[in-house]
Formats: sequence, structure tokens, C-alpha cells
Amino acid sequence: MHPTPAERAARGKAARAEVRRSAPADWEPAADRPDPVEVLEGQARTRVPELVPIRYGRMLLSPLAFFRGAAAIMAADLAPAPRTGLAVQLSGDAHLFNFGVFAASDRRLVFSLNDFDETLTGPFEWDVKRLVASFEVAGRERGLDRKHRRKANLTAVRSYRLAMQDFAQSRTLDVWYARLEVDAIVQQWTTEVRKKRLDRVKRSLAKRTVKDNLRALDKLTEVVDGKRRIVSDPPLLVPLEELVSSAELEQMSSALHRIYESYRRTLLVDRRQLLDRFGFTQVARKVVGVGSVGTRTWIVLLLGRDDEDPLFLQLKEAQSSVLEPFLGGQDYANQGQRVVEGQRLTQAARDVLLGWTRAPDTDGTERDYYVRQLWDGKASADVEALDAKTMALYAEVCGRTLAHAHARSGDPIALAAYLGDSKTFDHALATFAEAYADQNERDYAALRSAADSGRVKVEPG
Repeated sequence: MHPTPAERAARGKAARAEVRRSAPADWEPAADRPDPVEVLEGQARTRVPELVPIRYGRMLLSPLAFFRGAAAIMAADLAPAPRTGLAVQLSGDAHLFNFGVFAASDRRLVFSLNDFDETLTGPFEWDVKRLVASFEVAGRERGLDRKHRRKANLTAVRSYRLAMQDFAQSRTLDVWYARLEVDAIVQQWTTEVRKKRLDRVKRSLAKRTVKDNLRALDKLTEVVDGKRRIVSDPPLLVPLEELVSSAELEQMSSALHRIYESYRRTLLVDRRQLLDRFGFTQVARKVVGVGSVGTRTWIVLLLGRDDEDPLFLQLKEAQSSVLEPFLGGQDYANQGQRVVEGQRLTQAARDVLLGWTRAPDTDGTERDYYVRQLWDGKASADVEALDAKTMALYAEVCGRTLAHAHARSGDPIALAAYLGDSKTFDHALATFAEAYADQNERDYAALRSAADSGRVKVEPG
């Protein structure tokens, strides 16, 4: 029988007996905590060897850059703690850079989670902990004092908690279709931020949301002998024909058409019709992100009516989630499907060309991929533009956004009942964030030491 709201709320309150809302404040690293560098080295074994030093180089730019690449390390740190049992579709890597702007199917700009490489079903608190810890680490990088950092941390959790209360009181379809549009964020900030700060935010949005297919055409291609071609910028961007021999290229070209058809079948019929209006032109390997560096990522250039009508698709390798060793695997034959289904569960508006496929690598090894548009009005946080006031406002937006993702995939009534009306959970997670940021700095220093000793090879990225 379908549980009543009262029964769902009782389940949430019962979870307090399993995990006190104040419990996260007591976090300490486990006595048998794995060496953080060993964790990264373990991930490197399944990645492109020549790209791994770039990953380390990007992570060593700062403790915040390290945090972005350390999802596997944090997952191992979260695993030993008692769990609420209140399951949602986790982002698995819900730090502040993995929220951002993209264009919905109606071309309005929306704000949402935008990275699902590690998505898996698990306890809701894991995502909230990673989000709040990221604000503490970012606040330190920006030179904010402890008072302002704690305010941003508390704001992120408070926003999550209050939004979950709203979703618990909302109709089911209203929760499902809710979305946060950029225009609404700017309108809110207009009333809360000084004009000078607001102008900075608007300029940032204007500059960063022009990352679309036309921008990609301008930055990533050139005309050679009258034909549009992807530029070569090794090792960050390398056309396929430079990675394999001419004989291998012919074999892979044939395989690529099969891969393309396999991906096409994962789309709805109307999306297939749209895709079929573009012609397959060229493929290149691209280095993206921080934590993702070394996984195989390909971009595909397709052209429509002419050379000025582009579509760029990104095929990104989907390995097992870093959460899987602690939460178990799930019933997907393809890891790319895991990513896509997780995104569909948590986003009200998403890329219309989102799909998955399986493809042979240049060495012939079959690998899972998910596919999306490379740039579709995408933008992420510019931490350098966030002062104490705007950091807190950004934390509020991210907290509400994460709550919506969890309300879509979990039980908002049970979650709201667990969180309650008090600030107990807010303060516990803010304290956790401080302790975890300290640990992150120690882990960053460990990677720095490994680089200095020659244990790991580092290259600028």
C-alpha cells in the first residue's frame, strides 16, 4: 500500500535514531584511512597513462583544485560513518563547481547540477557533506575569514533544509517539474547585492554563457584546404588521425559509425530526427576538467546545412562510480547508462541529446561512454568573483538546487522530517566542513610531497 504522508514523515524522524543530526560534527579520519596518493594512483591504472601527469598538475594548483579531483578520497572518508538510510540519487561529486548554467530545451538558461560521472543511489547526507566542504575549501582559497566562511557553510545547509521543507509540502508533479532559472537568480540578487557586485555577476554570466556550439566552432576548429577541421593542440586536443595509424584509422572509422548508431538508438525519436540533420565530420580526444583528466573523452564535430551550422558532441568515458566500492553496484549493463539515468532522475531540464554507447578504444578495448552536447550555454562558478556576500548567496542557490535533485529522486517528506525545523543539522555540517577542509589540506600536501619526491610525475595542464 502507498504510504501516507504521516508514515513517510515517521520514517524520516526514525532515521534520527540511526544518525543523530549533530553526528557529522564529530568527524575524524579513520585510523586505517587509506593513503590519499594511493587512492589517486589506483584510479590512474585505468586512465590514459600520458594524461595522468596532467591530472596531478591540475590538482596541485591549489587545495581547492585538489578537492575537485578527490571525490574517491572523500567517498572513502564518508563510508565508515553511520548512514541515515534515506536514499536519493546522489550526484556523487556535488562540489560547488559541479553546479552551473545550461540551456534547457526551450533555450531558457537554468541553474542545476551539471556533473553526474559518479552518480549512484545512496544516503542523501553524502552529497550535502561534499557540497558544504567545498564551500569551506573555496572560502579559504578566497581568503575569507572564519566568520564569513561559516556563514556560507551554514547558508548552504539551511537552504537545502528549507527547500526540502517546501518540496515536502508541494504536489508531486510540482516537485518534478520545478526548475531554477537564471533570470530568477539575477532578480533575487538584484535586491540583495550592491550594484557593483551585481554588475560583476551579470558580466560573468554574459561572458560564460556564450559557450555554445558556435563558440566551440570558433575556438576548436579551423578551415584547412576549404574544409572545417578540429585544431590540433596536443596533448589537450588531438584529432583521431594523429593518435592512430592510417590502417587503424580506417578500422576505427568503420567502428565509429556503428558506435554512432548505437548512441542514436538511446535517444527519443524526435531527437534522432534532429541528429540526422547533421553529418558526421571528425573526432578528436580532449582533456576536460580536473578529476576527469585521464579518462577517455572524445569530441565529435557534426555539420548541418553548411560549415557554419555545427553540432559538437562529447563522448565521455563512464567508469564505475567512486561510490560503488562502498554502496554497491547497480543494475546497468553500461556505465554510461548509469550516468544518463542518474541525470534524468535529478534534473528537471536536461540536454536533449543525452545518451550512451559502448566504443572500442584506440587499443581495441571496449569502453562505456555517455554522450551529450559539448557546450550548450554552459557556465560554472567563477570563484575569483565571489566575495563573502556573493559566496553566501551562491551557497544558497546550490543548497536549494541540490535539495530539488534529492526531492525528485528521494522522499522529500521523509527527508524534511529528518532535517526538522532546528539548526542542528546546519551547524553539524558546517563544523564537519571545517574539519574536512583541514584534512583536504593535509591530502594536498601529501600529493605535493609525492610530486617533489618523484613518486608521481606531474605536468602542467
